[in-house]
Amino acid sequence: MKAEVMATERDTAVAFLAHLAAVAHELNVYRGKVLSFDFGEYGQFGVTFHPLPELTRDDLILPESDLDAIEEHSIGISAEADRLRAAGRHVKRGLLLYGPPGTGKTFSVMYLCSRMPERTVVLLSGQAAPTLGQAAAIARSLQPSMLVLEDVDLVAMERTLPGMGSNPLLFQLLNEMDGLNEDADVIFVLTTNRVELLEPALAGRPGRIDQAVEIRLPDSDCRRRLLSRYLRGLRIQEIDIDTLVRQTAGVSPAFLKELTRRAALQAARRLQPELDLVVTGADLARALDDLRAHATPTQRTILGASAET
Repeated sequence: MKAEVMATERDTAVAFLAHLAAVAHELNVYRGKVLSFDFGEYGQFGVTFHPLPELTRDDLILPESDLDAIEEHSIGISAEADRLRAAGRHVKRGLLLYGPPGTGKTFSVMYLCSRMPERTVVLLSGQAAPTLGQAAAIARSLQPSMLVLEDVDLVAMERTLPGMGSNPLLFQLLNEMDGLNEDADVIFVLTTNRVELLEPALAGRPGRIDQAVEIRLPDSDCRRRLLSRYLRGLRIQEIDIDTLVRQTAGVSPAFLKELTRRAALQAARRLQPELDLVVTGADLARALDDLRAHATPTQRTILGASAET
């Protein structure tokens, strides 16, 4: 789109164009949205807008110290951005969330989106990683913003690993993080299941990654809270939560969610269709046995070694 302006005075035209550009920037359709890039079967490119999740601090079940660390480096800096700039402190930052699969890294990102609704968020994962340059340009243009690169190990493995010495996406990521002005209110959030593979120039350098938080497998307190959440909305009977918490030591939140779903399925199969669905401790025990029987070898070893009956 091209706009041309005619005026009796050149300064008037220039001022009007500057005002028009400022208004277009402020009313940009992407501003304050959560978006990702899509690719069609034949190479078509598109943008998807995602609904802003409505999550509270209680919805993100993590140890308090980990949750505090995540909030301080994102929400906390955002709240004090003007004062930090006035004091000559930079507000651009990098946050790395790492840990086993299914522990809540992506859910943590969604929580940050919900707590900072004014912030434009660009989500990159999988085949969208090559669009890093376009995503970074949007993030720079629509500050305050957040650029999320999931599974960053796929594009930022250590350069000494075979075939990674000339990885263009790694160098582009480093350049994009370095190229921001000190006062740019842009958060880079990177997630990975394999932090040990990351390039040290990315993961080990403040100014690129300033805060790294391990999203660990849930401890007993978190497992108890997760089970309470996933059983919410179900009628339950004769369930010994203490025993269930002990039996699920070493599992992920995703495992616990699937456990409660299978328990509900067990109850549905056990009860006649005209009866209300009631989940019992026996349903959960059968579901846990089923998950143990069909778990991956690694998960089976964890459950077998840590279960306490």
